[in-house]
Amino acid sequence: MTTPVPSFGRRVQQPALPPDMIAVPRHPPEPRPPAEPQPIANPIADAAILDLRTACLARLDPNVVATMPADRLTGDVERLISEMATDRRVHMNAREQRALAEELVHDILGLGPLEPLLDDESIADIMVNGPDKTFVERSGKVVLSNVRFRDTAHLMNICQRIASAVGRRIDESSPMVDARLADGSRVNIVFPPLALDGPYLSIRKFGRKAIDFAKLIEWKALTLPVARILEIASQCRLNVVISGGTGSGKTTMMNAMSRLIDVGERVVTVEDAAELQFQQPHVVRLETRPASLEGRGEITQRDLVRNALRMRPDRIIIGEVRGAEAFDMLQAMNTGHDGSMSTIHANTTRDALTRIENMVQMGNMGLPAKAIRTQIVGAIDLIIQVERHRDGGRRVTQVTEVCGMEGEVITLNDIFQYEVLGEGPDSRLFGRYKVSRVPPSFQRRLTYFGLERAWKAALDEGSGE
Repeated sequence: MTTPVPSFGRRVQQPALPPDMIAVPRHPPEPRPPAEPQPIANPIADAAILDLRTACLARLDPNVVATMPADRLTGDVERLISEMATDRRVHMNAREQRALAEELVHDILGLGPLEPLLDDESIADIMVNGPDKTFVERSGKVVLSNVRFRDTAHLMNICQRIASAVGRRIDESSPMVDARLADGSRVNIVFPPLALDGPYLSIRKFGRKAIDFAKLIEWKALTLPVARILEIASQCRLNVVISGGTGSGKTTMMNAMSRLIDVGERVVTVEDAAELQFQQPHVVRLETRPASLEGRGEITQRDLVRNALRMRPDRIIIGEVRGAEAFDMLQAMNTGHDGSMSTIHANTTRDALTRIENMVQMGNMGLPAKAIRTQIVGAIDLIIQVERHRDGGRRVTQVTEVCGMEGEVITLNDIFQYEVLGEGPDSRLFGRYKVSRVPPSFQRRLTYFGLERAWKAALDEGSGE
């Protein structure tokens, strides 16, 4: 009998990195219509079947079933259900027996009623608001699913299983936690008494297929000229900040850009909850640690960024800057770690710089505003703004160069700026990019890497010339 590795999520088999890194097709494929929503099985609520379910669980040895493959366990449980249903004179057809067996196996080895949602690739987010309400996001729209938990205790058990899998705890004394599944999907859990209607569970899923610029073009998140510019920016090792609101696609954009990093570079990632999906062979992943019950042992992002500087990185990737670690990020970008990247929550590219300045001041550095802005200008080359529009589509709305300083004001140049022109018959927004032809401040770097002509050609194509 083979012994599987227990998993609370779906482990992704990463594709091999192509030898020429990424190649954006000159003519992207036509977008395919969204997949039809897959039916989601309801938990069986009949009282007799619930009693049968409890009896079946009592017959299963946890030490044995935990080591069995899911498909074999499902078959064995289905046979057990058939026998017990016959003995108890519970009328169940083959489909109901199979559904109950799969439900039991999901409870034993996985995340219970959430497993069908995790298997559905058309779902991007799962939001559980107590045991009776589970919402999902498909194609940018949030809808109520028919998934239910048996009771609050059932949902709490699933939440605690997720947290314990990554060495964290969730209970009334520690009612909030950030965690992740085995495939890198991000999880946030809130317990009572903070959660008034039962435990709240939010899962930001990541697709099993790696996202690249070709896929983003297919989804109309950006155009081919914009993808060319971002590809050149990565090849020139520009320091990039990706800005946007919650759920706008910041991490997806960073994962796409990470495919352009050379396989020979040492990359160190720093995250609150590890979710980046890099394909390079030399990636060092660091994750923060919360304080213990005694209030000791906390490791913050700032601690990890400082330590990353001692690990001989070629690039430092910070999953999300949200506090005083912004100062250490600027220091890293200013000390020879070209090509570093990070994300930040902001509404525009200029707002992103304001937020970075405010976060540096949160660290009580005592630096004057002009000194902080000078650090920002010296560290950051490019800001990419992503946004989720009202039609559910996620798009790159600005690609902005950080030019320099005029007095105490940071000057910016919008290389690309998206303008919404209208709405099509399919309720999808359409628009175009305004293109700036001003030579960038990193012109010498383009020349050094031999990409000056490629940059100009991409701008010509973007402006229709």
